[in-house]
Amino acid sequence: MFKKIFPALVTACLLSACITSPTGRSQLVFMPDTQIDQMGLQAFDDLKKQKPISTNSKYNQTASCIAGAITQQTGGNWEVVVFEDATPNAFALPGNKIGVHTGMLALVDNQDQLAAVIGHEVGHVLAKHSNERASQEFAVNQSMSIIQAVSAPQTALGQTALGMLGVGAQYGILMPYSRTHESEADTIGVDLMAKAGFDPQQSVTLWQKMERASQGQQPIEFMSTHPSNATRIQQLEQHMPQALALFQQAQSAGKQPHCN
Repeated sequence: MFKKIFPALVTACLLSACITSPTGRSQLVFMPDTQIDQMGLQAFDDLKKQKPISTNSKYNQTASCIAGAITQQTGGNWEVVVFEDATPNAFALPGNKIGVHTGMLALVDNQDQLAAVIGHEVGHVLAKHSNERASQEFAVNQSMSIIQAVSAPQTALGQTALGMLGVGAQYGILMPYSRTHESEADTIGVDLMAKAGFDPQQSVTLWQKMERASQGQQPIEFMSTHPSNATRIQQLEQHMPQALALFQQAQSAGKQPHCN
């Protein structure tokens, strides 16, 4: 019976699953947001058990201040944790979770550059990129594997599903976002930071800095899962007039974060 009704269920899902991303892009998203959020919550809880949490008060205050200003533009309550890890990395997960490595805090020059990183990661969550990838995988396989994985995150299959959330490296499975997702997160992120009162021009400076840091070496972790190249910088520069207009509006409204 299941084999007979399952194709019909998949077809019904596909026909009703087109939504529009914050940038206006059409997306195939039909996994329940509650289950995707639960995967994010489980992954974040596991990370807090596995990785040491920083006790550096300056780092914690800076990360919380910047993330707070950015997420104030999105609504909801977000948890921010600084992990004691020398690799320059940061991530945001469904379920409103943000993780920042001490290595990223040590790398950036100012609050605006860290705001660019956090804004980018929050952009992935707002655009439902994790759900989109899980939905695409589900549609291709036409199986219940991903649904089952959601309820069993500790299994090998569950870890593969968690890789879709953008935390694959922590689980030994690297499933980076697509270039489309990266470009979209860049656009959403730079607008978020601008609306919060951070200088969006520092987003370009950040990527230039990270490219220089990786020259002649293996790409640093953040760049290995978030490809940075001339095209990305060019796209940010093209979008900069809109971001600067949002920044000027935020400044006029008195939004001038002091998180350093």
